Amino acid sequence: MTLHLKVWRQKNPHSEGKLVDYELNNVNPDMSFLEMLDILNQKLILKGEEPVAFDHDCREGICGSCAMVIDGNPHGPQKSTTACQLHMRHYHDGQTIVVEPFLAKAFPLVKDLVVDRSAFDRVIQAGGYISVNTGSSPDGNALPIPKENADLAFDAATCIGCGACVAACRNGAAMLFVSAKVSQLSLLPQGQAERAERVAKMVYQMDAEDFGSCTNMGSCAGACPKDISLENIARLNREFMRSMISGRKSYPNRKGGASEGSPA
Repeated sequence: MTLHLKVWRQKNPHSEGKLVDYELNNVNPDMSFLEMLDILNQKLILKGEEPVAFDHDCREGICGSCAMVIDGNPHGPQKSTTACQLHMRHYHDGQTIVVEPFLAKAFPLVKDLVVDRSAFDRVIQAGGYISVNTGSSPDGNALPIPKENADLAFDAATCIGCGACVAACRNGAAMLFVSAKVSQLSLLPQGQAERAERVAKMVYQMDAEDFGSCTNMGSCAGACPKDISLENIARLNREFMRSMISGRKSYPNRKGGASEGSPA
């Protein structure tokens, strides 16, 4: 089939960007969306033009690298699907497809469809971990965990950190991402030692990265390719309040103070 593409092209963060029209012929319906972009880039290279820059890694819906907005939807129109898992059979001959980068203040654009999502890394570095004694691996059944907690922790752990939640939110909030990482560890015995300190550090780092405030619209969960539940945000709010009330640690004031929909 033949597709008409409108792809965002921008040489660097300081240059002006625009949507550029491309026509791609003989597109196989069994191609993934990224394979279709590979064909476009091969065509551009043969013509001596600059290929479209876009992130990718595993192409199996696990790494979260394929961060792009397709026809106004992060990762495209298919629910619970990453861009690399989106196939061209969902489109029809002659269709026009608009491809843009994630747009959020905390995700500065690098080039074309590539944005810098290292803000997520810094949030994790702030507290998204547990301290453990090194050595031989403990027995898998040494720590009894209620089935309900194990299931909830596993569901939260499926977050791949792609940033679709931020791109879908009109405020560029990262609450769904942070709540998934906090929930994953707060529900398990291994995460209890640093429970109060972890949530406070991650929330403060989230603020420092200029993510917006949550206003409970739910767009984040709707765009999430791994169906992370909004219940995790409620859990994050409770964990943050518990941390502040416990007074176990001293933290600087949050940037701008508490705001509507924020954990405070």
